[in-house]
Amino acid sequence: MNFLQSLAKQFAGKPIDWDELEEGLIRADLGVPMTTRIIKTLQEREAWALLGIGDVIKAVREEIARILPRDPVPIRRSNGKPTVILIVGVNGTGKTTSTAKLAHYLPGSGGSPEPPCDWGQSPLPRASVMLAAADTFRAAAIEQLDIWTKRLGAEIIRGQPGADPAALCYEAYQAAAKREFDFLLCDTAGRQHTKTNLMSELHKIKRALGKLDADAPHETFLVVDATTGSNALSQAREFHNALGLTGLIVTKLDGSGKGGIVVAIQDELGIPTRFVGTGEKLEDFAPFRRKTYIENLV
Repeated sequence: MNFLQSLAKQFAGKPIDWDELEEGLIRADLGVPMTTRIIKTLQEREAWALLGIGDVIKAVREEIARILPRDPVPIRRSNGKPTVILIVGVNGTGKTTSTAKLAHYLPGSGGSPEPPCDWGQSPLPRASVMLAAADTFRAAAIEQLDIWTKRLGAEIIRGQPGADPAALCYEAYQAAAKREFDFLLCDTAGRQHTKTNLMSELHKIKRALGKLDADAPHETFLVVDATTGSNALSQAREFHNALGLTGLIVTKLDGSGKGGIVVAIQDELGIPTRFVGTGEKLEDFAPFRRKTYIENLV
């Protein structure tokens, strides 16, 4: 049950209690600023005391539609090759799996796409993909990405556990450029966002890539778990301040997550959601669609 369905059930057949409504919207991860605007909008309408839950849902939809940009381009291609995508996030958000799903989404990286899902399929032309297993602090992450890569039939650059992630990404870029790959996806370490050494390591990776291409990485995607609420917003703040994020990959947006965090991060930080993960399978991954997101709210 998503957050608008929860609200509809909570206030069905009874007058709106503003304190309860405010608490419910904040609990849905929409954030305090947006919740305040929705409450104010409702209270400024004529005969607001007679409002029902239908009016509340309409106001929430309108505010979400105002905040979320029209469907952003899923990936901005570089002028040359390869387009480098740095994928960051804390452990447990599904970062490495999302890296593999993104590789699968890019046509030509292995296998044929499944029939289109509700969120839509890839609009990109056929592309070749190389992955860099730069989460060298976890041997399990290297093995996990290696397994995914074999399933995809894609290429991977990997090193030994404890190897220098920046040097590995540098090597991967050289290999991808020499072999004329279209995309290089760099899966990075996922320790807590509050750890200074993690951010320093990510800065080092960016500098290493910048020596080969001044514009690399061309995209920096943060993977967040839709079920973690305010923690996801805190992660977005820290990573954005440190790295300058260009987009989000939101996982578990399959009904188990409230989904409001998509709006809260866009509202506060202006970071668009580029992709959503809606299940466990490789195919449960698609570009973010504003219309689909709003329609699925209730």
